[in-house]
Amino acid sequence: MKNFITVCIVLLLSGCGGNKDKANKIQSESTYQAFEKDTETPPEQGGYGFEKLAEKLRYSTYVWSKEKDKTFFGDPRAKKGGSIHFINGYFPNTMRIHGQNSNLLINSRTISLCYEALLSLHPVTLEFIPSLASHWFISEDKMTYKFRINPDARWWDGMPVTSDDVIATWDLMMDETILEPSSQLVYEKYERPVAESKYIVSVTSKSLNWRNLLYFSASMSLHPHHILKDIDGTEYLEEYAFTLIPGTGPYKIEDKNIKNQESYVLERRDDYWAKDDPMKKYLYNFDKIKISAIKENDALVFEKFKKGEQDIYPVRKARRWIEETNFEATEKGWVKKHKVYSDIPVGTRGYFFNMREWPFDDKRVRYAFSYLYDREKINRELMYNEYVPIHSQYSNSQYENPNNEKFNYNPKKALELLKQAGYTKRNSDGWLVQEETGRELRFEINIYKSIEDRVTTLQQMLKEYGIDMQIKFMDFNSIIKNVNERNFKITSFGYSGLAFPNPETSMQSSLADKNNNNNIWGFKSERVDELLKAYDVAFDLSKRIEIIQEIDGIWAEVHPTAYGLGENNRKTMWWNKFGYPDWVHTRYGGEFWDAFTYWWYDEEADAKLKAAMSNDQNLPIDPIEIKFWPAYKVKNL
Repeated sequence: MKNFITVCIVLLLSGCGGNKDKANKIQSESTYQAFEKDTETPPEQGGYGFEKLAEKLRYSTYVWSKEKDKTFFGDPRAKKGGSIHFINGYFPNTMRIHGQNSNLLINSRTISLCYEALLSLHPVTLEFIPSLASHWFISEDKMTYKFRINPDARWWDGMPVTSDDVIATWDLMMDETILEPSSQLVYEKYERPVAESKYIVSVTSKSLNWRNLLYFSASMSLHPHHILKDIDGTEYLEEYAFTLIPGTGPYKIEDKNIKNQESYVLERRDDYWAKDDPMKKYLYNFDKIKISAIKENDALVFEKFKKGEQDIYPVRKARRWIEETNFEATEKGWVKKHKVYSDIPVGTRGYFFNMREWPFDDKRVRYAFSYLYDREKINRELMYNEYVPIHSQYSNSQYENPNNEKFNYNPKKALELLKQAGYTKRNSDGWLVQEETGRELRFEINIYKSIEDRVTTLQQMLKEYGIDMQIKFMDFNSIIKNVNERNFKITSFGYSGLAFPNPETSMQSSLADKNNNNNIWGFKSERVDELLKAYDVAFDLSKRIEIIQEIDGIWAEVHPTAYGLGENNRKTMWWNKFGYPDWVHTRYGGEFWDAFTYWWYDEEADAKLKAAMSNDQNLPIDPIEIKFWPAYKVKNL
């Protein structure tokens, strides 16, 4: 499972090879070819009637219950129709969800709505639930899994989903030419899947690992065999850079709705195969979801929101939240403004060091940087104390090592460490110089404009003690490209958190000297590699917590990141024309992105909004803080 990049020119690639026109033609056609129900495949081979045999064959499933599941799979008040518009700060580097440059949050939260995996996870309990597969089997030794694909499942071109699609997707993930080494790291743990029948596919693990079922079934979004069979990994990267390979999900993005570097539109499929499923019938309600891009100009994005040119806006700057969000539309209830609390993993963010290169190949310099990074001052003066310092890869979770060094502001310690590293004197310009090499302690950081205030404040902190951090402004996609190619000294970055930590894709030593993966620091540790293997076979949660805490402690001691500031809520604003469940954001998703899946256009609310605006009247204003999930957790302890 990927950690998705959250902080942080793309050319439309023209492919080559004889199959491109064929593949693009299949994608671009909006017609749906209906296939007759398969009445020939017998129940024991996964055909209709399998449900009656499943328990005897030791297959499991999850059955929706109104009493247990409440509104967690969507609110019965939801209605289909309408649209929602969001403006992002960058356009995706690719429209793919697999392969090079696909590990951006925007891909996983929007484009992924076009695709599905074999299974999914319950949004509250994290239990396995059906998706493309209705049932699953786990062998007694936990090494082999079987999945019964729902015979009703269809690709958006109408083709049925079969075992061949699972095999083809695994083959794609194992193809080194998709330039995503972490995929091979994850999926090489399995033997090649086997088609037991048209609808039953099995896979055997090469070694015992408690995450094997999770990653194979819930992380691997399927792609169609009837297209992949004609292309290799390189062709896949080229042909589907900015056009979508057909999916099975509730939305599709046609070529005509992609304006490269400007916007793309997801359209709800009326022919979605699972639209009447009780776990999906109240989800995916908008007819259209429009994602626009305005590069690195958050002030302009906010102004467009205030004018009603976009519908929902996540407030990521504390100053804006405190000083700029109480405009007329908010004060009159036309725009809703809320802090939403959840159990979303905090993830990690801060300044990531490239430990492969000078000067951050020296741990003493990394430590000194962190001791000079006065997070409390930045939080107080720029963030209005809306944030808290983080000290871990797993902040605010049971996996955080409580003994990690806190790295509070301490110039005395910093100067001692710099002296030990050979930076004993300053030159006539006031910069520290390494005695042995004569090099000034100078490095460059590429940033985007929206974080300028925080980085320039840090720049002045470092300057006071003789460190020259030079700032260069760059758009997000260019920063990502440089980081993926390891062409950086230091970068301001973040990774989203996972409910189930997966440290190997960012900490495995084998990835340290490879491009295009999440080990961007160049981190290597034999002990961590050993612990990663132990983590794989730790089926007991308490043991996994113990292992991750030790990994976290080693990581903190090596110190690849100068940790920044985190938050325990999400600040979101939206125009008062939508309906949504009482919890607003999901328990572990916890972000505005959930609106695309769970919210709906409320025609009555929109009419009230328009009338209020026309007559200059107020609408009711709800309390700012929404704490459904903290209350739920206390009630269900």
